[in-house]
Amino acid sequence: MPEQVLAALKVAASTMEFREMEIPEISPDAALLKVEVAGICGTDVSQYRLPLRGSPIIMGHENVGYLSRVGKLFAERKGVKEGDLVFLEHYLPCGNCEWDHMGEYRHCTATDWFYDPEAIRYGYTPISTPPALWGGFSPYLYLAPNAIIHKVPDGVTPVEAGTATPMANGVQWALFEGGVGYASVVLIQGPGQQGLSCVMASKHAGADRIIVTGTSKDARRLEVCQAMGADDVIDVDNEDALERILEITGGRGVDVSVDCTVGAGTAPTLLGIEAAKRRGAVLVVQGEDSEFPNFPIGRMTRKYITMKSARGHSYRAVELGLHQIASHRFPLELMTTHSFGLEEIDYAIKSVSGDGAPGAIHVSVFPWGVS
Repeated sequence: MPEQVLAALKVAASTMEFREMEIPEISPDAALLKVEVAGICGTDVSQYRLPLRGSPIIMGHENVGYLSRVGKLFAERKGVKEGDLVFLEHYLPCGNCEWDHMGEYRHCTATDWFYDPEAIRYGYTPISTPPALWGGFSPYLYLAPNAIIHKVPDGVTPVEAGTATPMANGVQWALFEGGVGYASVVLIQGPGQQGLSCVMASKHAGADRIIVTGTSKDARRLEVCQAMGADDVIDVDNEDALERILEITGGRGVDVSVDCTVGAGTAPTLLGIEAAKRRGAVLVVQGEDSEFPNFPIGRMTRKYITMKSARGHSYRAVELGLHQIASHRFPLELMTTHSFGLEEIDYAIKSVSGDGAPGAIHVSVFPWGVS
């Protein structure tokens, strides 16, 4: 094994630089991951555009790879061995708080920078925090004692396993938070990675009707949604979305609305409230800077709607997401559209944003090169 690896570092807003990084010594309670696939999602796009705060960062938070070096205590605690193919969650929890005992790691202060600026998580931690290899845009990645890993089921390829993060979000948002189940009528707004994963989770859970909205630019993605099980798709640029939803549902509305349109403003939230039936649920994914000065609280309460935020996933959601991938029930190859080597990382990230390779949905980066 080499003593150094060439990693891609974010050194400024939308700027990558390649540097040789030291491979650290592995203590008995830690491990080293040989990264096979690092997935890219919309969060990477927004993170890449932000100014750098502090030292450079090795991005890459959707990581799958083989355990290369495994400390004895790490192996005993995690039930793994060298050579195992694993999916790595990006959270690095404290392991002691109430959230961690529930497997809800995303709420742990130790790994949530909204509450602790010194919080650590994979793909977001600067190289000034030892031992620096905290991201998947590198051939090797350091696994801390508190790393959360999942064994990849037999028969699942690294590329397929690379979709575990959005797949887990689909399970968490549509099923756990939204309550989608047998005979549910579901509205999913936005046909990107997260929306597609909500479609698959809803279909697998027995939803009776799945409606997906998108824009004219999303024509191909809407086709993929139908291949994944969506019953109806609506182009909001050319159709009255609410009118179509009410037509499709015979005026009843939907049981659950999941908004996966980060950056689309408040229109999807309003549509979700109007499209939801009485006692329906509305799931919202919005950034910190989103504002809603004229929120229709009266309309929401009169319809007895439950509104929740959708953010991240739990341990159980990842396990079920991997189970869903392993079922091979859905044509994941329609979602895993593009693969790039590490030398093309800038173009790979821009492809997810729509500024690179056309038609990209879920993008895979291979630190060792595309075979």
